[in-house]
Amino acid sequence: MIKIKNLTFTKDGKKIINNLNLEIKKNNVSVIVGSNGSGKSTLAYLLMGLQGYEDYQGDIIYRGKSLKKMSVFKRASLGITLAWQEPVRFEGLTVKKYLENSGNKVNQKEIEIALEKVGLKPENYLERFVDSSLSGGERKKIELASIYLMKPKLVILDEPDSGIDIDSLKYINKIIKEFKSNGSSVILITHNLSALRQGDVFFLMCKGNLLKINSLKEIKSYFRKKCVNCQLKSNFDIQLKK
Repeated sequence: MIKIKNLTFTKDGKKIINNLNLEIKKNNVSVIVGSNGSGKSTLAYLLMGLQGYEDYQGDIIYRGKSLKKMSVFKRASLGITLAWQEPVRFEGLTVKKYLENSGNKVNQKEIEIALEKVGLKPENYLERFVDSSLSGGERKKIELASIYLMKPKLVILDEPDSGIDIDSLKYINKIIKEFKSNGSSVILITHNLSALRQGDVFFLMCKGNLLKINSLKEIKSYFRKKCVNCQLKSNFDIQLKK
């Protein structure tokens, strides 16, 4: 699906991604974990081609094509999409209209199904506005419903579980399974132990470098031994101690 070759990215004179190599297989959930500042979100932005993240060394090959110099809109047209840590707000735009503009022609029944899959009752949300009247967790769920309707080929989820209550995590895990069952490849960036269990393959990032981990058990062990006492550690080590 996607091959990252010798990817290096420097911003404001600081090297954030360091000669990174990674292969994402088709119809797989690849989990990337690591402390804050390790480069996880930067990698997501580079894959999506966001503004300020277009100039990098190395290459990103997607389905046999280089993404270098390719705009974010072109990448989206190829089936790549990114779910933000903090979803954007749209003043004056209802949830129904937002989901209707998900990129595919969808009817109201399909929209209702998508909302139900992320744990939102359609009758309570269709006419609400995608603005500050919604909580961050609600907007995140609506964004995931939109991505579900898009039927993308590659889904990049940047900490989809942040700002989500414990009861809602089951819907996040469920929608990840839905993406995979629909034929999408998923790159999941997370700190949550429950979400980690969705993975087929695991990678640990540290200071822009990447280490492949073979299993959830192995990543717990490695993190305890190598990362817990590191100055870059985050609340992820607390999750791993559970």
